[in-house]
Amino acid sequence: MKLNFTDNDSLRVLCGEHDKNLRMIERLAAVKITLRGNAISVDGSDHSVGHAENLLTQLYGIAAKGHPLFPLDIEQAHKILSESSHADLEKIFLDTVFIASKKRVITPKSISQKNYIDAIRNSDMVFGIGPAGTGKTYLAMAMAVAALMEKKVNRISLARPAVEAGEKLGFLPGDLAEKVNPYLRPLYDALFDMMDFDRAQALINKGVIEVAPLAFMRGRTLNDSFVILDEAQNTTPEQMKMFLTRLGYGSKAVVTGDITQIDLPPEKLSGLVQAQNLLGKIKGICFIHFSDRDVVRHPLVQEVIRAYEVGERKNERKKP
Repeated sequence: MKLNFTDNDSLRVLCGEHDKNLRMIERLAAVKITLRGNAISVDGSDHSVGHAENLLTQLYGIAAKGHPLFPLDIEQAHKILSESSHADLEKIFLDTVFIASKKRVITPKSISQKNYIDAIRNSDMVFGIGPAGTGKTYLAMAMAVAALMEKKVNRISLARPAVEAGEKLGFLPGDLAEKVNPYLRPLYDALFDMMDFDRAQALINKGVIEVAPLAFMRGRTLNDSFVILDEAQNTTPEQMKMFLTRLGYGSKAVVTGDITQIDLPPEKLSGLVQAQNLLGKIKGICFIHFSDRDVVRHPLVQEVIRAYEVGERKNERKKP
């Protein structure tokens, strides 16, 4: 099968430096790709050739719109089209969520991420549930910063439960603020990745952006705010109810968590698990579920998640 691409600049982006994108597509799609001039020939099984043609054509269309193509984009595009050959990559990859301070464009990288972004746009309360590395918190943060910059909200509030993963806060040095700060570090990291450090710090000092332990939310009403609760699987039902009832007029709440990574004592019910059971049918509340296919970290992370899921299913079957 032969494909002809007329725009040299877009073709150059598609091929990548030293044709590294083509070599990656060869490996992912299990085909042989040959480039001659403006023509790309693809050889392999009918199914593999069809998949590669779809992948190359859609990626070329994205490049023609001025979007760069990185190895992660190629890998995610392959995942998406392997799952649904009718998926429109342009609608996913060209949906700009936010342009970070380093001029890096933040966009969804999977169908679930696109659904998540659309849900946050259209609903005032969204739950993002799934494994680590699927962009739940990062995309929520990008949406929050974008809303603040566009003056759709007046404040961003970021919260996490200070629950230890097998460690005790009392043994850590320092006062309460110093003890809980390590739990909030991932939220700061995501924030500083999107905004210039000095600007973000100034907004934090003014109280426009607030990063705090979940307990600090008690007794407040948050109006005109974008509120994010991260690691929500480690909330108790009481804490989850307290958080969800803080939402005031003109506000959005995004709750993220992984129900396979609960650090609460075994006898304690997760507030995220309960919320999923109680609130799933309420109009205006949207639940988006991510899977290992949505992982956008190192490829080994996806394999680790799958291995643990298989092991957990085996253990469940062994239980009397």
